This record gives sequence, C-alpha cells and structure tokens, in this order.
Amino acid sequence: MRIVAGDWRGRRLAALGKGDPAAHLRPTTDRVREALFNMLAGGRFGDPIIDAVVLDLFAGTGALGLEALSRGAASATFVETGRAGLRLLRDNIASLGCADRAQVLAVDATRLPAATEPATLVFLDPPYGKGLGEAALAAAQARGWIAPAALVVWEEATEQAAPPGFTRLDARRYGDSWITILRAE
Repeated sequence: MRIVAGDWRGRRLAALGKGDPAAHLRPTTDRVREALFNMLAGGRFGDPIIDAVVLDLFAGTGALGLEALSRGAASATFVETGRAGLRLLRDNIASLGCADRAQVLAVDATRLPAATEPATLVFLDPPYGKGLGEAALAAAQARGWIAPAALVVWEEATEQAAPPGFTRLDARRYGDSWITILRAE
C-alpha cells in the first residue's frame, strides 16, 4: 500500500502482513482510493479535501485519512480499536511525520467521546455486513463529530441508503466494495 497523490505521493505505508482477521482489518486498495479521491476532487462535491477536518472511522491502517492529509486536509482524527490496526496506524503516522495533524482515538467507533471539532469530511469503513456503519454514523452525529454539510464517504459490501439527517449523493461499485457518498443536512 502507498499514498496515491499529494505531498506524500508514492510513500509506502506500513505492511499489513496478516492483518487482524478478528477485527476484519481490510484496507481500501490503492486502486479504489485513487478512484475515490479522483471522484472527490472532480468538483462535483465542491472541494471537500483542501483544509478539511477529517474523521476516519474504523481507520485500520489510516490509508483514507492519510491520503486526505497528503492532498491538503488540515487535520485528521483516526478512530480504531484493533491492536494490529492501531500499530499500523501509529507506524504510518510516524513514518509520514504528520503527528502534529493527526489524532488517534483508540475507542469503539459506535461509542465516541464528544467532539472537540466537527469534521467536514468523514470516512466510514466498517467491517462489512455487521451494521456497524449506521451505529457509528449515528454516534458521530450525536456527539458533534459531523459538521453541517459535511461529506461522508461510506465503504461497505453493499450500496447504503441515507440514514436520517443525511442525503445520498452518489454510489459506485469497485469490485466487492461499494462507495456511497452522503452529505449531512
């Protein structure tokens, strides 16, 4: 895995190894990340990356949030509980030298603490088929993590409907993954 574009383009991320099957550690592939960020940067959704405050739920290796930082996001909060994911995430933040713009919360994404600053760009990549995406999004909204008009990028095994408080803008399939784009109302 590598950073696809931006300041850290081509920089390798920590090797996944065997990952963490119990935590369903399944990083977004370089190809899907590139397609996703090209879609976001295409202008259809405004300019959601530059100066964004990013929330990366079920962060795993942090590839989505780190890609956003590389492309000009102001800061990122990574939420992860898996031991392997946390180790890889912290290694990636250290190797890219972005600890001043990155915060790691080792908490359950469905039980978030109160936000210190609402996110304008949210990445949501829960374990597939477990219903955790809806719960995490509701928790983030209830605890002040999602700014009005924030963009939410939800990766799941199936196309997702917009939960209350969100409007569905787009959905695209990439192999066995669906990317659903939502906007907070």
